[in-house]
Amino acid sequence: MMGCENQSFTTDFILLGLFSSSQSSRIFFSFIFIIFMMTLTENTIMILLVLRDSRLHTPMYFLLSHLSFMDILHISNIVPKMIINFLSGSRTISFAGCGFQIFLSLTLLGGECLLLAAMSYDRYVAICHPLHYHILMNDYVRNLMAAGSWLVGTVNSIAHTVYALHFPFCGSRTIDHFFCEVPAMLKLSCEDTTLYEQGVYVSGLIFLLVPFSLIFVSYVQILLTVLKMKSSEARKKSFSTCSFHMIVVTMYYGPFIFTYMRPKAYHTPGQDMYLAIFYTIITPTLNPIIYSFRNKDVLEAMKNMLKSKFLH
Repeated sequence: MMGCENQSFTTDFILLGLFSSSQSSRIFFSFIFIIFMMTLTENTIMILLVLRDSRLHTPMYFLLSHLSFMDILHISNIVPKMIINFLSGSRTISFAGCGFQIFLSLTLLGGECLLLAAMSYDRYVAICHPLHYHILMNDYVRNLMAAGSWLVGTVNSIAHTVYALHFPFCGSRTIDHFFCEVPAMLKLSCEDTTLYEQGVYVSGLIFLLVPFSLIFVSYVQILLTVLKMKSSEARKKSFSTCSFHMIVVTMYYGPFIFTYMRPKAYHTPGQDMYLAIFYTIITPTLNPIIYSFRNKDVLEAMKNMLKSKFLH
Protein backbone atom coordinates (compact mmCIF):
# COMPACT_ATOMS: atom_id res chain seq x y z
CA MET A 1 0.00 0.00 0.00
CA MET A 2 2.86 2.36 0.85
CA GLY A 3 4.50 1.73 -2.51
CA CYS A 4 1.19 2.42 -4.12
CA GLU A 5 1.00 5.83 -2.43
CA ASN A 6 4.55 6.72 -3.43
CA GLN A 7 3.80 5.82 -7.02
CA SER A 8 0.78 8.11 -7.03
CA PHE A 9 3.04 11.05 -6.22
CA THR A 10 5.53 10.36 -9.01
CA THR A 11 3.38 9.28 -11.96
CA ASP A 12 1.48 11.53 -14.34
CA PHE A 13 -2.20 11.13 -15.09
CA ILE A 14 -3.66 10.83 -18.58
CA LEU A 15 -6.63 13.03 -19.52
CA LEU A 16 -8.76 11.44 -22.25
CA GLY A 17 -10.21 14.89 -22.98
CA LEU A 18 -12.89 16.04 -25.39
CA PHE A 19 -10.93 15.75 -28.63
CA SER A 20 -9.77 12.89 -30.83
CA SER A 21 -7.91 13.15 -34.14
CA SER A 22 -11.11 13.20 -36.23
CA GLN A 23 -12.26 16.13 -38.37
CA SER A 24 -15.27 16.74 -36.09
CA SER A 25 -12.91 17.04 -33.11
CA ARG A 26 -10.90 19.71 -34.95
CA ILE A 27 -14.11 21.68 -35.50
CA PHE A 28 -15.07 21.21 -31.83
CA PHE A 29 -11.56 22.31 -30.79
CA SER A 30 -11.93 25.49 -32.88
CA PHE A 31 -15.32 26.12 -31.26
CA ILE A 32 -13.86 25.73 -27.72
CA PHE A 33 -10.93 28.01 -28.60
CA ILE A 34 -13.30 30.73 -29.88
CA ILE A 35 -15.43 30.43 -26.71
CA PHE A 36 -12.26 30.69 -24.59
CA MET A 37 -11.16 33.91 -26.34
CA MET A 38 -14.70 35.33 -26.13
CA THR A 39 -14.87 34.59 -22.39
CA LEU A 40 -11.53 36.28 -21.69
CA THR A 41 -12.50 39.33 -23.78
CA GLU A 42 -16.04 39.75 -22.40
CA ASN A 43 -15.06 39.37 -18.75
CA THR A 44 -11.96 41.59 -19.06
CA ILE A 45 -14.09 44.32 -20.68
CA MET A 46 -16.63 43.97 -17.86
CA ILE A 47 -13.96 44.39 -15.16
CA LEU A 48 -12.44 47.43 -16.94
CA LEU A 49 -15.86 49.06 -17.34
CA VAL A 50 -16.67 48.64 -13.64
CA LEU A 51 -13.28 50.08 -12.67
CA ARG A 52 -13.45 53.04 -15.07
CA ASP A 53 -17.07 54.20 -15.02
CA SER A 54 -18.39 55.80 -11.82
CA ARG A 55 -21.99 54.89 -12.74
CA LEU A 56 -21.05 51.24 -12.32
CA HIS A 57 -19.63 51.75 -8.83
CA THR A 58 -22.64 50.01 -7.25
CA PRO A 59 -22.86 46.76 -5.23
CA MET A 60 -24.39 44.89 -8.18
CA TYR A 61 -21.52 45.71 -10.56
CA PHE A 62 -18.94 45.26 -7.81
CA LEU A 63 -20.17 41.67 -7.36
CA LEU A 64 -20.36 41.21 -11.14
CA SER A 65 -16.71 42.25 -11.49
CA HIS A 66 -15.77 39.50 -9.00
CA LEU A 67 -17.89 37.03 -10.98
CA SER A 68 -16.04 38.05 -14.16
CA PHE A 69 -12.66 37.57 -12.48
CA MET A 70 -13.71 34.13 -11.23
CA ASP A 71 -14.85 33.18 -14.75
CA ILE A 72 -11.53 34.30 -16.26
CA LEU A 73 -9.55 32.24 -13.75
CA HIS A 74 -11.86 29.25 -14.08
CA ILE A 75 -11.74 28.89 -17.86
CA SER A 76 -7.99 29.71 -17.85
CA ASN A 77 -7.43 26.89 -15.36
CA ILE A 78 -8.86 24.33 -17.79
CA VAL A 79 -8.91 25.32 -21.48
CA PRO A 80 -5.20 26.26 -22.03
CA LYS A 81 -4.16 22.76 -20.87
CA MET A 82 -6.75 21.27 -23.26
CA ILE A 83 -5.32 23.39 -26.10
CA ILE A 84 -1.70 22.44 -25.30
CA ASN A 85 -2.55 18.74 -25.09
CA PHE A 86 -4.49 18.81 -28.37
CA LEU A 87 -1.78 20.68 -30.31
CA SER A 88 1.11 18.66 -28.86
CA GLY A 89 -0.64 15.29 -29.10
CA SER A 90 0.10 14.66 -25.42
CA ARG A 91 -2.63 13.87 -22.91
CA THR A 92 -0.58 13.80 -19.72
CA ILE A 93 -0.87 16.02 -16.66
CA SER A 94 1.46 15.86 -13.66
CA PHE A 95 0.26 15.01 -10.16
CA ALA A 96 1.03 18.59 -9.06
CA GLY A 97 -0.75 20.01 -12.13
CA CYS A 98 -3.77 17.84 -11.40
CA GLY A 99 -3.79 18.95 -7.77
CA PHE A 100 -3.63 22.61 -8.80
CA GLN A 101 -6.52 22.15 -11.25
CA ILE A 102 -8.67 20.55 -8.55
CA PHE A 103 -7.80 23.25 -6.00
CA LEU A 104 -8.45 26.24 -8.27
CA SER A 105 -11.54 24.67 -9.84
CA LEU A 106 -13.17 23.90 -6.47
CA THR A 107 -12.24 27.35 -5.11
CA LEU A 108 -13.90 29.07 -8.05
CA LEU A 109 -16.90 26.74 -8.31
CA GLY A 110 -17.65 27.08 -4.59
CA GLY A 111 -16.97 30.82 -4.58
CA GLU A 112 -19.17 31.39 -7.61
CA CYS A 113 -22.06 29.45 -6.05
CA LEU A 114 -21.95 31.77 -3.03
CA LEU A 115 -21.43 34.87 -5.18
CA LEU A 116 -24.46 34.09 -7.37
CA ALA A 117 -26.54 33.80 -4.18
CA ALA A 118 -25.18 37.18 -3.01
CA MET A 119 -26.07 38.73 -6.39
CA SER A 120 -29.64 37.40 -6.18
CA TYR A 121 -29.95 38.92 -2.69
CA ASP A 122 -28.72 42.24 -4.09
CA ARG A 123 -31.43 42.14 -6.80
CA TYR A 124 -34.05 41.11 -4.21
CA VAL A 125 -33.21 44.11 -1.98
CA ALA A 126 -33.04 46.51 -4.97
CA ILE A 127 -36.49 45.52 -6.29
CA CYS A 128 -38.40 44.46 -3.17
CA HIS A 129 -36.91 46.94 -0.66
CA PRO A 130 -35.60 49.86 -2.74
CA LEU A 131 -35.87 52.43 0.08
CA HIS A 132 -33.57 50.35 2.31
CA TYR A 133 -31.14 49.34 -0.47
CA HIS A 134 -28.26 51.63 0.57
CA ILE A 135 -28.54 50.44 4.18
CA LEU A 136 -28.87 46.70 3.45
CA MET A 137 -26.26 46.71 0.65
CA ASN A 138 -23.67 49.17 1.98
CA ASP A 139 -19.92 48.95 1.23
CA TYR A 140 -19.25 46.75 4.25
CA VAL A 141 -21.92 44.22 3.24
CA ARG A 142 -20.83 44.01 -0.41
CA ASN A 143 -17.14 43.61 0.60
CA LEU A 144 -18.10 40.94 3.13
CA MET A 145 -20.09 39.07 0.47
CA ALA A 146 -17.25 39.13 -2.06
CA ALA A 147 -14.49 38.30 0.44
CA GLY A 148 -16.65 35.60 2.06
CA SER A 149 -17.23 33.92 -1.32
CA TRP A 150 -13.48 33.77 -2.03
CA LEU A 151 -12.48 32.76 1.52
CA VAL A 152 -15.10 30.04 2.09
CA GLY A 153 -14.53 28.67 -1.43
CA THR A 154 -10.76 28.51 -0.79
CA VAL A 155 -11.02 26.83 2.63
CA ASN A 156 -13.47 24.23 1.28
CA SER A 157 -11.22 23.63 -1.73
CA ILE A 158 -8.08 23.09 0.36
CA ALA A 159 -9.87 20.45 2.47
CA HIS A 160 -11.22 18.58 -0.57
CA THR A 161 -8.02 18.80 -2.63
CA VAL A 162 -5.82 17.43 0.18
CA TYR A 163 -8.30 14.67 1.02
CA ALA A 164 -9.00 13.63 -2.60
CA LEU A 165 -5.30 13.43 -3.49
CA HIS A 166 -4.29 11.43 -0.43
CA PHE A 167 -6.04 8.32 -1.84
CA PRO A 168 -3.70 5.80 -3.52
CA PHE A 169 -4.20 5.33 -7.28
CA CYS A 170 -3.09 1.75 -7.91
CA GLY A 171 -4.85 0.89 -11.13
CA SER A 172 -5.33 2.87 -14.32
CA ARG A 173 -4.21 6.50 -14.23
CA THR A 174 -6.46 7.41 -17.14
CA ILE A 175 -9.03 10.09 -16.26
CA ASP A 176 -12.12 10.03 -18.47
CA HIS A 177 -12.41 13.83 -18.41
CA PHE A 178 -10.94 17.01 -19.93
CA PHE A 179 -9.57 18.22 -16.57
CA CYS A 180 -8.87 16.85 -13.10
CA GLU A 181 -12.18 16.81 -11.25
CA VAL A 182 -12.83 15.07 -7.92
CA PRO A 183 -15.60 12.61 -9.02
CA ALA A 184 -13.45 11.46 -11.97
CA MET A 185 -10.38 11.09 -9.71
CA LEU A 186 -12.25 9.02 -7.09
CA LYS A 187 -13.03 6.37 -9.71
CA LEU A 188 -9.27 5.69 -10.02
CA SER A 189 -8.71 5.06 -6.31
CA CYS A 190 -8.12 1.51 -5.08
CA GLU A 191 -9.35 2.44 -1.60
CA ASP A 192 -12.91 2.74 -0.30
CA THR A 193 -13.94 6.40 -0.75
CA THR A 194 -17.45 6.11 0.73
CA LEU A 195 -16.70 8.27 3.80
CA TYR A 196 -15.17 11.00 1.64
CA GLU A 197 -18.12 10.87 -0.78
CA GLN A 198 -20.39 11.61 2.18
CA GLY A 199 -18.23 14.69 2.87
CA VAL A 200 -18.63 15.75 -0.77
CA TYR A 201 -22.41 15.32 -0.38
CA VAL A 202 -22.44 17.59 2.71
CA SER A 203 -20.37 20.20 0.83
CA GLY A 204 -22.86 19.90 -2.02
CA LEU A 205 -25.69 20.78 0.34
CA ILE A 206 -23.80 23.85 1.62
CA PHE A 207 -22.46 25.12 -1.70
CA LEU A 208 -25.13 23.96 -4.14
CA LEU A 209 -28.59 23.27 -2.74
CA VAL A 210 -28.64 26.03 -0.09
CA PRO A 211 -27.46 28.86 -2.43
CA PHE A 212 -29.69 27.59 -5.27
CA SER A 213 -32.70 27.55 -2.91
CA LEU A 214 -31.89 31.11 -1.77
CA ILE A 215 -31.60 32.25 -5.40
CA PHE A 216 -34.90 30.58 -6.29
CA VAL A 217 -36.72 32.14 -3.31
CA SER A 218 -35.20 35.57 -4.09
CA TYR A 219 -36.41 35.47 -7.69
CA VAL A 220 -39.87 34.25 -6.68
CA GLN A 221 -40.13 37.25 -4.34
CA ILE A 222 -38.84 39.54 -7.10
CA LEU A 223 -41.43 38.22 -9.59
CA LEU A 224 -44.25 38.64 -7.05
CA THR A 225 -43.15 42.25 -6.54
CA VAL A 226 -42.83 42.81 -10.29
CA LEU A 227 -46.38 41.53 -10.91
CA LYS A 228 -47.68 44.28 -8.62
CA MET A 229 -46.02 47.01 -10.70
CA LYS A 230 -48.41 49.32 -12.52
CA SER A 231 -46.16 49.84 -15.53
CA SER A 232 -46.49 46.99 -18.04
CA GLU A 233 -43.12 47.98 -19.56
CA ALA A 234 -41.40 47.68 -16.17
CA ARG A 235 -43.08 44.31 -15.59
CA LYS A 236 -41.98 43.02 -18.98
CA LYS A 237 -38.38 44.21 -18.53
CA SER A 238 -38.06 42.78 -14.99
CA PHE A 239 -39.65 39.47 -15.99
CA SER A 240 -37.29 39.16 -18.97
CA THR A 241 -34.24 39.89 -16.80
CA CYS A 242 -35.28 37.41 -14.09
CA SER A 243 -35.99 34.71 -16.67
CA PHE A 244 -32.56 35.06 -18.28
CA HIS A 245 -30.87 35.04 -14.87
CA MET A 246 -32.67 31.87 -13.80
CA ILE A 247 -31.81 30.11 -17.08
CA VAL A 248 -28.08 30.82 -16.55
CA VAL A 249 -28.25 29.86 -12.86
CA THR A 250 -30.01 26.58 -13.72
CA MET A 251 -27.46 25.82 -16.46
CA TYR A 252 -24.70 26.34 -13.87
CA TYR A 253 -26.18 24.65 -10.80
CA GLY A 254 -28.08 21.82 -12.55
CA PRO A 255 -25.11 19.90 -14.03
CA PHE A 256 -22.98 20.84 -10.99
CA ILE A 257 -25.52 19.33 -8.55
CA PHE A 258 -25.97 16.27 -10.78
CA THR A 259 -22.19 15.68 -10.88
CA TYR A 260 -21.25 16.27 -7.25
CA MET A 261 -24.29 14.94 -5.39
CA ARG A 262 -24.49 11.46 -6.92
CA PRO A 263 -22.69 8.42 -5.44
CA LYS A 264 -19.58 7.26 -7.35
CA ALA A 265 -21.39 4.12 -8.55
CA TYR A 266 -23.87 6.21 -10.56
CA HIS A 267 -21.22 8.15 -12.51
CA THR A 268 -21.02 6.82 -16.07
CA PRO A 269 -17.91 7.25 -18.27
CA GLY A 270 -17.99 10.51 -20.21
CA GLN A 271 -21.25 11.76 -18.68
CA ASP A 272 -19.58 13.98 -16.07
CA MET A 273 -17.24 15.32 -18.74
CA TYR A 274 -20.06 16.66 -20.92
CA LEU A 275 -22.00 17.99 -17.92
CA ALA A 276 -18.89 19.88 -16.78
CA ILE A 277 -18.81 21.80 -20.09
CA PHE A 278 -21.84 23.78 -18.84
CA TYR A 279 -20.34 25.07 -15.59
CA THR A 280 -16.70 25.36 -16.70
CA ILE A 281 -16.93 26.68 -20.29
CA ILE A 282 -20.45 27.74 -21.33
CA THR A 283 -21.64 29.74 -18.29
CA PRO A 284 -18.42 31.82 -18.00
CA THR A 285 -19.15 32.93 -21.59
CA LEU A 286 -22.84 33.63 -20.97
CA ASN A 287 -22.51 35.42 -17.60
CA PRO A 288 -21.28 38.80 -18.96
CA ILE A 289 -23.88 38.74 -21.76
CA ILE A 290 -26.83 37.89 -19.52
CA TYR A 291 -25.91 39.89 -16.41
CA SER A 292 -24.17 42.89 -17.94
CA PHE A 293 -24.13 43.54 -21.68
CA ARG A 294 -27.93 43.58 -21.89
CA ASN A 295 -27.91 46.42 -19.34
CA LYS A 296 -28.31 50.04 -20.48
CA ASP A 297 -25.73 51.40 -18.01
CA VAL A 298 -23.10 48.91 -19.18
CA LEU A 299 -23.74 49.67 -22.85
CA GLU A 300 -23.48 53.39 -22.12
CA ALA A 301 -20.21 52.87 -20.21
CA MET A 302 -18.87 50.86 -23.16
CA LYS A 303 -19.76 53.62 -25.61
CA ASN A 304 -17.98 56.17 -23.42
CA MET A 305 -14.87 53.96 -23.17
CA LEU A 306 -14.77 53.49 -26.95
CA LYS A 307 -15.26 57.22 -27.53
CA SER A 308 -12.39 58.09 -25.18
CA LYS A 309 -10.15 55.57 -26.97
CA PHE A 310 -10.92 57.00 -30.41
CA LEU A 311 -10.55 60.60 -29.21
CA HIS A 312 -7.10 59.87 -27.84
